[in-house]
Amino acid sequence: MTATARGICVAIAVLALAGIVVSSVSLQHHYATSKTNYCDFGESFNCDIVNRSIYSTVLGIPDALIGILGYASLLALATFYRAKMETPAMLLIASLAGLGFALYLTYIEGFVLATWCILCLSSLTLIFLIAVLSAVLVAHGMRGSRAKP
Repeated sequence: MTATARGICVAIAVLALAGIVVSSVSLQHHYATSKTNYCDFGESFNCDIVNRSIYSTVLGIPDALIGILGYASLLALATFYRAKMETPAMLLIASLAGLGFALYLTYIEGFVLATWCILCLSSLTLIFLIAVLSAVLVAHGMRGSRAKP
């Protein structure tokens, strides 16, 4: 693995760790019974409304827990399995799946609930950056394999 690929994997790992933190805070809000203030900026920005809506679970599993598991998988791929040849493709596929889920939830926020969650938007940004870096990692690997005789 080249130094560039290692650096990209480290960046993905750091972003995945941040995603675990953001999703953990979101999960805490999902189960909290009291109102939170730091994420309440009026009717347009309110994490409590989003995290406690009927859209905050899939088959009874909180979206935030799905996020934690997804980010943990990305973290494992970018650290423990980064030397495997198939890891860049797996990172790209997993991050694109996560991005698709995050975009769906963002649609729900904007067009169904009509309120935004800063934690959710932060997670969207993180998974977007991971997907971009994963695509760069795949492209870097493809470029490297063409250079070999």
